[in-house]
Amino acid sequence: MDIFDFLTMLGGLSLFLFGMSVMGQGLERAAGSKLKTILERLTSSPVKGFFLGVVVTAVIQSSSATTVMVVGFVNSGVMKLTQAVGIIMGANVGTTVTAWLISLAGLEGDGIIQLFKPSSFSPILAVIGVVFYVFLNNSKKKDIGAILLGFATLMFGMETMSGAVAGAGLADVPAFTNILLMFSNPILGVLAGAVLTAIIQSSSASVGILQALSSTGAVTYGSAIPIIMGQNIGTTVTAMLSSVGANKNARRDALIHFNIIGTAVFLILFYAVRLVIDLPILNTAVNEAGIAIIHTTFNIVCTAVLLPFNKLLVKLACLTIRDEAPEPEVNLLD
Repeated sequence: MDIFDFLTMLGGLSLFLFGMSVMGQGLERAAGSKLKTILERLTSSPVKGFFLGVVVTAVIQSSSATTVMVVGFVNSGVMKLTQAVGIIMGANVGTTVTAWLISLAGLEGDGIIQLFKPSSFSPILAVIGVVFYVFLNNSKKKDIGAILLGFATLMFGMETMSGAVAGAGLADVPAFTNILLMFSNPILGVLAGAVLTAIIQSSSASVGILQALSSTGAVTYGSAIPIIMGQNIGTTVTAMLSSVGANKNARRDALIHFNIIGTAVFLILFYAVRLVIDLPILNTAVNEAGIAIIHTTFNIVCTAVLLPFNKLLVKLACLTIRDEAPEPEVNLLD
């Protein structure tokens, strides 16, 4: 890999992150106030809250943004802590939409299949986006233009990054493959995924980076699984930061982010099964769609297991962040 491949990869990563940011901001501006109203009203049960979290996060493409919004509602007293649990769980499932959009880039075939590849339709979206954003004065249409431009930039950045990584021949570089083999160690893989996501503040973006690396053919299921688990932990950092200085319930809300519990349970069960049963697929190269499947399966399974225990999660958060004990009264006559 020469310096030009490296610079191209960095340029693609920059466009990918910028496109995701522009798209997310456009979506929040276009529907932000409506989403807040919906969040306030449709949380009467954890199941309703879950589906609401899925839809809202699929729209704004950021589980962190949804969680921060919910932390704000809890802090202001608009929403109870018990109402927030379902939304946070739904947000983790909704954020998997980005991985599926990126996996479409790996579609192979001719004719109608090519129409589903983002590289086929994103240039058209970019042109429409420029017209809406540059030539129209209506603020709503400018927001729509920003959304379309953001998506097109995101996909172009993803293709540039994937092309640079694949074209650099990294699969044949021993140092690169040795690094990826290190990540098959669950602890190192989880740490790598968590640190990357905490730095760039987006699990969707970090999963996208992993999907780009998978184009080399050197990323196996065995190394991808712990990294994805870590990425789900890293996304909790934003929620924790948003709760700094907030009241106790808001901090409890940030703590309820169940990814740490889910990752621990998932990895223990997964590697327990691996000790008993030989799984040849773990040594098989994973592609973009495989990463999207792992990411989605993890979040859906965690939600299915933990959603029925939403009240227990609230109690656990309350035990972790306790209310201050009242000061004992002093009787001056004694």
